[in-house]
Amino acid sequence: MNEQRLETSRLLQRFGFGPRPGEYAQALKSGVAATRTKVLTVPAVDAGAAQVVDPEITDLGKRPAANSKEIVPFSIALRYQSQQLTLWWLDRMALSDHGLTERMTWFWHGHWATSIQKLNYAMPLYIQNKTLRAHCLGNFKTMSRAMINDAALQFWLDGQESTAKSPNENLGRELMELFVLGVDRYTEDDVKAAARALTGYQVEKSSGVVTFNAKRHDATPITILGTTQPFTGESLSDFLVARQDNATFIAERLWYRFISSTETMPSTFAAKNAFAARDISAAVTAMANDPAMRDPKNDLVKAPVEWFIAACRALELTPSNLKTPGQLFNYLDKLGQVPFTPPNVSGWPAAEAWLSSATAQYRIAFAAWLIKQSDLRALKEIPVGSRVAKSADWLGVAEWSPRTQSTLRASLADPAQFALLALCSPEFIVSA
Repeated sequence: MNEQRLETSRLLQRFGFGPRPGEYAQALKSGVAATRTKVLTVPAVDAGAAQVVDPEITDLGKRPAANSKEIVPFSIALRYQSQQLTLWWLDRMALSDHGLTERMTWFWHGHWATSIQKLNYAMPLYIQNKTLRAHCLGNFKTMSRAMINDAALQFWLDGQESTAKSPNENLGRELMELFVLGVDRYTEDDVKAAARALTGYQVEKSSGVVTFNAKRHDATPITILGTTQPFTGESLSDFLVARQDNATFIAERLWYRFISSTETMPSTFAAKNAFAARDISAAVTAMANDPAMRDPKNDLVKAPVEWFIAACRALELTPSNLKTPGQLFNYLDKLGQVPFTPPNVSGWPAAEAWLSSATAQYRIAFAAWLIKQSDLRALKEIPVGSRVAKSADWLGVAEWSPRTQSTLRASLADPAQFALLALCSPEFIVSA
């Protein structure tokens, strides 16, 4: 496989959501080094993302009584705001001129996995999404502090129920295991101690406001990972983030989501050392420059949302303009992934979890639905005689296999069928 095509494809697919028509061919002309620099350099203003109007998310207040006249309009507003929030983010992913910011926001959404299904209200998730975007390429210490004070995460992990008299262990456990340190890098005694440090937070879930009630907080000294002192939630976060295990863990997560979810992270992975000062951007830059980016064995299966957004970009579609939001969410749900609804605090799975005979059928139906709503401009502009070869550039695919080439060749006379086969091909579903 051509190394330049492979690395260029990975830069566009993994550090964004895939190319728009013409972008991959232009990147090949520019060269890998220039493409890498462009992918990693966040512009002061992203004109594409800026055209997406923020959703009207408001504080809907306390849920009315079950049989009251207010419950129906309240329920409709609740559902509508949730829908608008999701469409807004999908639009930002699809329309951004520079994909790294949204891609990193998406990565951190899976890392600090929080579901609207427990909170019901859109406002806390809207605030959290903006927090993740603000810190997605910043300093992890600052991000972790912000997440300790995040209403959606606190409520999702029962932080608002945690008091000095009755500390809840959920947030402390996940803070160490899933967010900051990783599995087997703490003890059960550390979990109990962390729970005490994280007491005192209270959440108003309709508004996303977090307050700290000192009367509910355990301010006595605790011993955690061998250190004894009084801790607040923020000082606990700082203490955990400063540990060497944090650099290892975040490097592991970056490797798993951006390089390979099947190959083991090597000790030489550049992102680990680059994360020494907890600079996320430095770690991402080191990862993009790492030799692993050029290793053919490091393929990645696109998660359903990633596949959908890549398809929208290729087909020049805007998610919120698709025929019905309900149908869009139904397809994403059947594929197993809707933004703001991770299955649990561990986030979504990866690799072969997305490849089954059932999801293959849903993906075909989904792709056909999308294709009907596209004029297929970019594909139709490719001369039929070179359509098989040039369609790889259209979709940012490094190389079609002989089998896929043969399949596509049989559909040259039917652009819609050709597009369907290309979007559902192994080469497009998997970022080679």
